[in-house]
Amino acid sequence: MPDPRNLLVRAMGDGIPKRSLGVAAVVGSILNLINQGDVVLAGSDVDWLKLGLTYVVPYLVATYGALSYQQARQS
Repeated sequence: MPDPRNLLVRAMGDGIPKRSLGVAAVVGSILNLINQGDVVLAGSDVDWLKLGLTYVVPYLVATYGALSYQQARQS
């Protein structure tokens, strides 16, 4: 099992944050339009927790994918 500190260091290097932010911006925006687009267009209150999590989840998935790829490449 990898050391959590080592994972954090690897997750913050090698261009991973920049790529993961790009993925999160695109995927999160699309998912927010799908999930809350009608609420925004109606001028109703947006669920800010859902909005935030809709960006966080793709960021974490993209980061996990990059770390998994690095791990497989080293093996």
